[in-house]
Amino acid sequence: MRAAQLYRYQVPMDAGVVLRERRLKTRDGLLVRLSDNGGEGWGEVAPLPGFSDETLDTALAAARDWLLAWQRGDSLPLPEVASVAFGLSMALAELHGTLPEAGNYHAAPLCTGDPDELFARLGGLHGEKVAKVKVGLHGEKVAKVKVGLYEAVRDGMVVNLLLEAIPDLTLRLDANRAWTPLKAQQFAKYVNPAYRPRIAFIEEPCKTPDDSRAFAAETGIAIAWDESLRERDFSITAEPGLRAVVIKPMLTGSLQTVQQQVAQAHALGLTAVISSSIESSLGLTQLARLAAWLTPGVTPGLDTLALMQAQLVRPWPDSPLPCWPVDALEPLL
Repeated sequence: MRAAQLYRYQVPMDAGVVLRERRLKTRDGLLVRLSDNGGEGWGEVAPLPGFSDETLDTALAAARDWLLAWQRGDSLPLPEVASVAFGLSMALAELHGTLPEAGNYHAAPLCTGDPDELFARLGGLHGEKVAKVKVGLHGEKVAKVKVGLYEAVRDGMVVNLLLEAIPDLTLRLDANRAWTPLKAQQFAKYVNPAYRPRIAFIEEPCKTPDDSRAFAAETGIAIAWDESLRERDFSITAEPGLRAVVIKPMLTGSLQTVQQQVAQAHALGLTAVISSSIESSLGLTQLARLAAWLTPGVTPGLDTLALMQAQLVRPWPDSPLPCWPVDALEPLL
């Protein structure tokens, strides 16, 4: 007999988390649990403020309606709301045993803040061991650095400093379309051309895709699509300077849509990276499993748990944060 539960969560965030000029004090979302014939599947529905098209209230209404219908035995298509489609499809995948158990937990560490904080995570000064750079499946050391939060010149100096201090480090950069062409050039001016090949890619450096393409052509720094993937008329094509697509499933839609994007990128010879939208530990462990399944050998971008003050239901390996049980969540269904 089918049964469905829906829970609301609210996890306190670290004080310094800012998304698109908005301070995120708590991460709010929903957890879904499906049960049928002795099987069970969980999913997370968590629109990201400032990035998702839908609000949590919109997602809650769509999820509740679908779950009530599913519990009655109806067979409905997944809602078109991206976060709801993804969370429900992951719960169904767990329930039906189609989501593999093995996960890729070699998440590229996410670095923000001043250079001292970056070096505290990455090490490399005074002969210190590189402590926080995860070694991926192929032995690479890769980290992700948010740029565009400060002055472009400062970003360039910090990136150059990191690449100079840690010779075997590869960086992924994320600008979230923060730069004008002038600011992008100011950034590149301070990155030694000899180090630029160790920038795996920079996600959407400029406000428009055409400006980002021009930046790649002028600087030799590869780019990756992120926000563009979710625009209605955008299609992935192989083009000069483009190296990767960064897929955020919570913003993309159903598991099937994510699979299609990954397959399309691979067919074009592009790297596909599964990336977090600041999900809970439950959602992050599912993304790690998704990454191991769909993008084997590629380090995912899932190092966002440290931004939170607690985990939910399923812990991330070796995380020191307390893990809240189901009883700590607010039942809605």
